[in-house]
Amino acid sequence: MFDPYFDSVAAFIAMGEHGFFVWSAYGLSALLIVTNMLVAVRRQGRVRAEIARQARRDGARTSPKAGTSSNSVESNQ
Repeated sequence: MFDPYFDSVAAFIAMGEHGFFVWSAYGLSALLIVTNMLVAVRRQGRVRAEIARQARRDGARTSPKAGTSSNSVESNQ
């Protein structure tokens, strides 16, 4: 009913003498995918930190000074 292609696990790993190339390709692909994910996470953290810095800087620049009215039109009337 079920006829496996490989006779044993060792034969599966060897892949008919192509095991080194097959498994190194899988390993390299996995390494690149994991590296890509880690780089994206680190970059996301940097971008979030930069946005937070800009928000703090813009907030400090646009906030009214202490002791002044936030509505200058009413203070002139």
